[in-house]
Amino acid sequence: MNSLKASILVANFNNQNFIHECINSIKKQSYKNLEIIFYDDCSNDDSLSEIKKYDNIKIISNKNRGDIGSFNQINAYQKAFNESNGDIIFFLDSDDYFHENKIETIINTFANNEKLIAIYDLPIIKKNSNYQLVKNKKKIINNFWPYFPPQSCISIKRSHVTSILSKINFNLFPDIWMDFRIGILLCNLENNFFILNKNLTYYRISENSASGKFKYLSRLWWKRRMQAHEYVKYFFKKNNLIYSKNFDYFLTYIISKLIV
Repeated sequence: MNSLKASILVANFNNQNFIHECINSIKKQSYKNLEIIFYDDCSNDDSLSEIKKYDNIKIISNKNRGDIGSFNQINAYQKAFNESNGDIIFFLDSDDYFHENKIETIINTFANNEKLIAIYDLPIIKKNSNYQLVKNKKKIINNFWPYFPPQSCISIKRSHVTSILSKINFNLFPDIWMDFRIGILLCNLENNFFILNKNLTYYRISENSASGKFKYLSRLWWKRRMQAHEYVKYFFKKNNLIYSKNFDYFLTYIISKLIV
């Protein structure tokens, strides 16, 4: 098991207040065969000063940030991946952090299931001082996508990362972030992945976070949901998959038109 090296790719923009908790959660992992690649995307706070307090971390300091957060995130992880050499790639947004046994648990699961290419674990939502364990949600209405845990819950075998990132990295659909893009790809082009029924990632929600502005059933929430349908349609056609609009598509289309 210890022969598998873990690469933890951390993407950061102006999260200086959370860096200590994020990095410490990696340093305190029960699994020790790992590396940390920290990508700072032109932060204008003291993020870099905070990360430089730690040893044995490769720091990439970007000097030219784009205008679209979702595209910047994919770029950050791509650049960090290019500097890594681990067998299993872990993605981690810098305002989130890991349970101390996460990496060991994921590595063990990969080692015991050689055909797996990707694993999700489940989040522990942290909002202010409150914590909520998220269960693997079963959807009532059939859709193109099941429940996808957030970005920091994804781990992928190195051998598949380049292919996956190349298929989701196009500068369209700015409200569709990397976690959703990877989820759609895994569900429709790959079969060898699953959601581990263990809560191993602390996922922070705040008013300033990217997800914070998409309040459930708000105008922006419906707008993003419509964009998600358009993303799926584009992805299916791009990859020669059969696509047809479903009930959820038409419902979302009607509501998004009514509330504009």
